[in-house]
Amino acid sequence: MSGFRIVIPARYASERLPGKPLRLIRGTPMIEWVYRAAGRSQAGEVVVATDDARIAETVEAFGGRACLTDAAHRSGTDRILEAVRKLGWDDDAVVVNLQGDEPLMPPANIDQVAGNLVNHDCAMATLYKPIDAAAARNPNLVKLVHDAGGRALYFSRSTIPYDRGGNAQYLGHIGIYAYRVGFIETFSALPPAQLETAEALEQLRALANGYAIHCAPALETPGPGIDTEEDLAEVERLMAEHPV
Repeated sequence: MSGFRIVIPARYASERLPGKPLRLIRGTPMIEWVYRAAGRSQAGEVVVATDDARIAETVEAFGGRACLTDAAHRSGTDRILEAVRKLGWDDDAVVVNLQGDEPLMPPANIDQVAGNLVNHDCAMATLYKPIDAAAARNPNLVKLVHDAGGRALYFSRSTIPYDRGGNAQYLGHIGIYAYRVGFIETFSALPPAQLETAEALEQLRALANGYAIHCAPALETPGPGIDTEEDLAEVERLMAEHPV
């Protein structure tokens, strides 16, 4: 699918990796790697939504587009909402939320999630990958279950489903979303849901309020996102072995 937009939320004050979007990977800022991946998709526009002038200046220095947003936003979705309002995008515009710590997100997945939103009756679309039982026990890796039509039933940091018979198939959530501008407005106006607060998973607000989230297996398995120094080192190693 072509003609959709990408917003990359990029916050400076990461608890585990301060200044994360500006950390260097093979001598290039992380945010530039993410922007390059976005640019290889079929998106018509790519914008970095950030709370920090240093990030905005870095993006503009490599020829990208940045939108400064309020530092007080409680979530990346709220940051995206401010950006799309400033940019004046129509309510029907399809927006992909590409996280600023995903330098190894395949462009095919970006196109896929945008197309899935358009081609299914849903408010949001996202992707997943199969994972093993050991990975499913990691609370930092979000799991999901869905119905026969691909609609999400639940997302959790716990291991779901419970493997009573020894043959469970686990699905790891890939944190990329597509939605329309109008739904971003609706979603941000909703109060946080109890499930969202308990799991610290923003997408549960949509499910708790009856909005459908379409889930599909990613066309390509992305490399790891970056939350820690160890993740940063692993991505550096992977990029050295397989140049992007």
